[in-house]
Amino acid sequence: MPAEGPRSAKLNARWLTIVGIGEDGLAGLGDEAKQRIAGAEIIFGGKRHLALVASFAKGDARPWPVPFDPEMRDVLALAGKNVCVLASGDPFFHGVGATLARKVKAREMHVIPAPSAVSLAAARLRWPLQEIETVSLHGHSIDLIRPLLQPNARILALTSDGDAPAAIARLLTELDFGASRLTVLEAMGGTNETQRSARAEAFDVENINPLNVLAIEIDSNPQARVLPLTVGLADHLFDHDGQITKREIRAITLSALAPRRGELLWDIGAGSGSIGIEWMLAHPLMRTIAIEADPIRAARVAHNAAACGVPGLVVVEGSAPKALAKLDTPDAIFIGGGGSDAGVLKAAIEALRPGGRLVANAVTLQMEALLLAQHIKLGGDLTRIAISRASPVGSMQAWRPAMPVTQWSWVKP
Repeated sequence: MPAEGPRSAKLNARWLTIVGIGEDGLAGLGDEAKQRIAGAEIIFGGKRHLALVASFAKGDARPWPVPFDPEMRDVLALAGKNVCVLASGDPFFHGVGATLARKVKAREMHVIPAPSAVSLAAARLRWPLQEIETVSLHGHSIDLIRPLLQPNARILALTSDGDAPAAIARLLTELDFGASRLTVLEAMGGTNETQRSARAEAFDVENINPLNVLAIEIDSNPQARVLPLTVGLADHLFDHDGQITKREIRAITLSALAPRRGELLWDIGAGSGSIGIEWMLAHPLMRTIAIEADPIRAARVAHNAAACGVPGLVVVEGSAPKALAKLDTPDAIFIGGGGSDAGVLKAAIEALRPGGRLVANAVTLQMEALLLAQHIKLGGDLTRIAISRASPVGSMQAWRPAMPVTQWSWVKP
């Protein structure tokens, strides 16, 4: 029986090559990329990519399956063979390279990137890359662009198809950014490359190539719906029925929750969803599961999430603690102020990962008693938050206190 060494070495070799390719096809590839493509036994790619190298490639050409398989089973099944994957531009900028890197060890792949669509667009427009915002809307809701709509911002958006620029123009107009200038850059690097521009409120660009990048120069009026770059958004930015953590309390609560990159929050009794939404606005990799028993409020949470640019927020309609079963383990948990169910608090404490944070707010005496008992038992911080606002009293002004909030925050050992 032959030794295992040679086979092991073969499997650990760089059997997978990922080549970035532009609209100029072979003309834009260097010698190494051409050699890797020509020498590959199997070549994966979109039909467009495979057609660009058809006159040069000798291996078995295999287009991506429809629907696309994010598990990349067809590629992984060929581990150890000489496999080449063709990708658009930079494979690691919202590309197939990032998908494969989750499945294939770095030492088993060789990557030859081409300029990304964003790099090409910035070069065409003479926009410094470090000064612009980028967002991939490919396969995602255009609502993701909402947090980027800041005065004088420049945005490069990777779109899904030829219809997306017009849809984005309508959204900008609806949000009072209608004066913004939109430039559609199509088929960059190829013989059919074009640039066409229009104001959002008068967008009339038609027959747009599906391969496009949308450049946006934001121009807003005073009524524009700008989401401030801080916690504690104004209450009017959320649709609610009064069941909302008010902005000052929300800012203090998010400070206690202490969001960290890529973490998952459970927002139990989400109400309007404001806490979970602002948690996700802290960073694009943040995640929230909002648990809400009332179906009308649950629908409102989803609406608010989209309106605030975090359409990926997950809403679970149901009552805690039963609705908490089988959810992903949270890094942090928030429990709103109206509850008094000891079972919910117990389930939350048990579900939280070690080192995770729990913040619970109380406005009722019953809930406050629960938090006081947990503070005595487990420690943590207990804080009383009182907010007063000036309001008219006859022809004069006086302080009108809001309901005080008792907040318990705790880190699980």
